Amino acid sequence: MDDASGTGLIQGVDAPGSTTSRVAMCVGTCSRIVGPCLLVLGTLSVAANILLLFPGGALKYLVEGHISKHAKAVPGVWGGGIIVLLAATHITAVGWRCAGCSDCGTRRNAFISAVLSKLALLGAAACFIFSGVGLTNGPLCFYNASEHGHRHGTVWGYPFLDTGIQEPDARTENYLYDRRTWSTCLEPEGIVAWNVVLFSFLLLISAAEMVLASFQILNGCLGCLCGFCDGKKSSP
Repeated sequence: MDDASGTGLIQGVDAPGSTTSRVAMCVGTCSRIVGPCLLVLGTLSVAANILLLFPGGALKYLVEGHISKHAKAVPGVWGGGIIVLLAATHITAVGWRCAGCSDCGTRRNAFISAVLSKLALLGAAACFIFSGVGLTNGPLCFYNASEHGHRHGTVWGYPFLDTGIQEPDARTENYLYDRRTWSTCLEPEGIVAWNVVLFSFLLLISAAEMVLASFQILNGCLGCLCGFCDGKKSSP
């Protein structure tokens, strides 16, 4: 009877701790999932933005300065790339290091994780905005300006920003959904498709980064309260 009573008492005391331990286990597990995902997305973001600097894989347009201003701003490198990668590296390292609760400074690292995730959220948001504007404005290309009624001959510029063509909404719709207008750009070859695909890819990547960073902010806050560790090894 005494043993049964003692066992019941111990279970009653451990029950709240068990709940906290389960929450901590979830926090640590989520960090080990979110971290690597952000690492992959950040790497893809950098790669996509670098490709934007080399239309068709050619170097000469970058050397000559004939690159879209939004591509030259490299939001995928500093916004969706470096800032996100810094946060992802910390999140991944802490998540795996704390898997065995090996003196990982759980609450402190959880707080740092939340702060870095907020920075990653801002970086991804900046990348999203830059990419959206770059996609809407269209590429910098060599086109026949005389067809637009403003200048004579061929020039480098943004043909889809020519307000003399039509209303902005209709212009954007024609540019993004009517592939017949893509032939307006004479050089670099295939620049419109290059611009649309890569900026759209950056939009998707940065949107996913924002979702994961927001989730990790919440995850880090829970880690501040419950810890990051999956469980502590008790001595016999």
